[in-house]
Amino acid sequence: MTLEFRVQHDVATDASPAPSTPTRTGVRGLLDRMTARRDAARVRRVEARLQELSDLERLLSGARSVIERGWIQHAWFAYVDEHGRMRKASSAAAMDVQGRPLVAACLVGSVVSAAGGPHAVHSQQVQRALDLVWHALAVEEGQPVLWCPAPDIRMGRVRDLTSWNDAPTRNSGEVAGLLLTAERVAVHEAERVRERAAARSRA
Repeated sequence: MTLEFRVQHDVATDASPAPSTPTRTGVRGLLDRMTARRDAARVRRVEARLQELSDLERLLSGARSVIERGWIQHAWFAYVDEHGRMRKASSAAAMDVQGRPLVAACLVGSVVSAAGGPHAVHSQQVQRALDLVWHALAVEEGQPVLWCPAPDIRMGRVRDLTSWNDAPTRNSGEVAGLLLTAERVAVHEAERVRERAAARSRA
C-alpha cells in the first residue's frame, strides 16, 4: 500500500477567476498578514506530518521484508562474521552487526535494520515506527496513536514487543502480519491528520 500525503488547496482557475480582495492597510492589514502566515505554517505542519507517516509506512514495509527473508528469536540480529559463521547479536551487541551480511532479525531488529542499521536505533524515525508497532499489538485498530510516551514507558513497550516476538508459539508469519497492521495504523493516522486539517479549514 502507498500512503499519499498531498494536502488539498482551493485554487482559482482561468474559467472561474477568484474575486480580487483589496489589500488592507494599518492594523487590519497587519492582522491579515499574521493570519496568512499562521495558515501557511499550519499547512506546512500538516504536509510534514503526512510526509513523516508516509516514510514510516515505507520503513515498516521494509521491516516486513527483513522478516520475510529471515526471522529469529532471543536476539535482535543474526549475521555472518568474517569467518563465514552465523552469529547472533542482542541489543547490547547490536553494533557488531554494522556492515556485516544480515541473515535474520527479530521484530524490533527488523525495524532497526530497515531504518539503516544499529546506528539508527535511537533515531526518532525508529522510535516512532516502534510506537506504531506497539499500537498495532496492544490497541484496537482505528484508535489514535499516543506518540512520544515517556522514555521509561517506551522502553517498556520495546520489552513488550521483544517478549511477544520470543513467545514459544510465535512464528514469522505472525510477526510479518503485525508489521502489516502497523502499516495500516500509519495510513489511519494520515487519514486522521487530513480530517483534522479539513475541519480547521472549514471553521
